Amino acid sequence: NLHLEVLGKRKDGYHELAMLMQSINLEDYLEIELNNNGVINLSSNNNELDLKEDNLIIKAANILRNCYPDRKLGANIFLNKNIPIGAGLAGGSSNAAATLIGLNKLWALNLDQPILKRLALNLGSDVPFFLEGGSQYCFGRGEVLEKYRFDSRFFMIILKNPKVSLSTSEIYQKYSDKFQMNYLNSEVEYENKRNILRSIDFSYDNFVNRRIKIRNDLQKIVQNENKSVSDALNLFSKIKECISFSMSGSGPSCYGLFDNYEIAQHVYEKNKKLFLSFGYDSWLCEFQS
Repeated sequence: NLHLEVLGKRKDGYHELAMLMQSINLEDYLEIELNNNGVINLSSNNNELDLKEDNLIIKAANILRNCYPDRKLGANIFLNKNIPIGAGLAGGSSNAAATLIGLNKLWALNLDQPILKRLALNLGSDVPFFLEGGSQYCFGRGEVLEKYRFDSRFFMIILKNPKVSLSTSEIYQKYSDKFQMNYLNSEVEYENKRNILRSIDFSYDNFVNRRIKIRNDLQKIVQNENKSVSDALNLFSKIKECISFSMSGSGPSCYGLFDNYEIAQHVYEKNKKLFLSFGYDSWLCEFQS
């Protein structure tokens, strides 16, 4: 999340959001093959994952199967897990989207993008984004997408304490409890905020010259309650080459942005032991279009 703004509470119980989201090259890998027994089998290299019916991969497969109850659709799915669990990096959501794309092709369902987006929204508010990825404004619950194009590639270092996970729903509830008096209440007000976001120039020059500070409203809650987040943000604040930094999503992952791969790599190698001493796993990543 390069921008996450909570605008208000919707009638359906979800929050109205204004976000700019970006795909990066920290990826899980899904291997999918047909089977003839009409069953979805999910396995993984990560033994901490729940691989039962409430896993988003199985939910995505079942949503597709329910569209064709007369067909005996089955698959064996193996998940090679690289994205940390409970990190605020949408690993589960991206896997759900990948499952929809993969099984739509493997089962020869030929569902078009609008249908896949509707199915994706039933799995999670940010799942529609991952059907296309890249750089996109995400409005509504996160499902109203508008393409954005950066004028340059950026690189990032991500920090996440493997012992710390946070509940997205709990973070939103805490945010609502503290800031609901500031919530907007009308579509006119929402659209005004969307237009303000659209007007921000997330250009190379503005990042490099520190004219832009990334905004994440949920960070207001988490950084005061979670030491791993406040420490990570503090570490990035002391790296002079870091052009901006923030928490991602509902946390606890945090990232620092860099405008140049060589600089990012140098900083990463120089500080790897420091990051580890604070208890962080770390990754060097880049934007993907």
